[in-house]
Parts: sequence; C-alpha cells; structure tokens
Amino acid sequence: MDTSSPAAFVNAELLKMHVGRRVRALVQVMRIEGGAIMGQSTDGQQLTIRSSPAFPVSNFIEVIGIAEINQSIRAEICTDFGDKCDTVAYNRLCQLANGEYKSLFL
Repeated sequence: MDTSSPAAFVNAELLKMHVGRRVRALVQVMRIEGGAIMGQSTDGQQLTIRSSPAFPVSNFIEVIGIAEINQSIRAEICTDFGDKCDTVAYNRLCQLANGEYKSLFL
C-alpha cells in the first residue's frame, strides 16, 4: 500500500480546508456537463468533478484527486460505488477523519 501521498476524506464542507491537496470524496452523480460531473456530496452540497479521462459513471462514485476552489475536485481516480451507498456513514467518516481521529487517517 502506497502511503506517500494520502488523500483526506472530505465532504463538500471540508473540501475548502484542503484546497491544493489530495482528497477523496463520495459523490452521488446528478448530471454530466461537458466532461465534468455535477454531484451531491455526502453532506448534501454540490460538488463538481473535473476529469481528463472518461470514467465509468454510476449513481455513486468515490473520487480521489486534487481539491480546487469553487467546490471542485480535479479527479485522478474514480471508483464506481454502485447504485446504493450509505452516505450518512461516509459523511460521519469524513467528520471523524478531520476531527478527533485525524491522526489515524493522515
């Protein structure tokens, strides 16, 4: 397992704390516009996923990439999470990973 470039677990609210750094986020795909995925973060806010390569898209995807301003992520890796996902649990994981248990994640 490569630990040289960890990706922080984030939701849309936490994304702004990590601009310019590698992050991972779960997104519910709402629509695709001109190569960008518009989706809903686990905290209910909108995120834009920008990507160069064409990724397979289902209802839920986990994206690893670089956090950018304006609630967007420049995607490097995109993983299909299927049609159903526990967004509440993933959102809680984001909160824990950026709160009292941060040392366990980065």
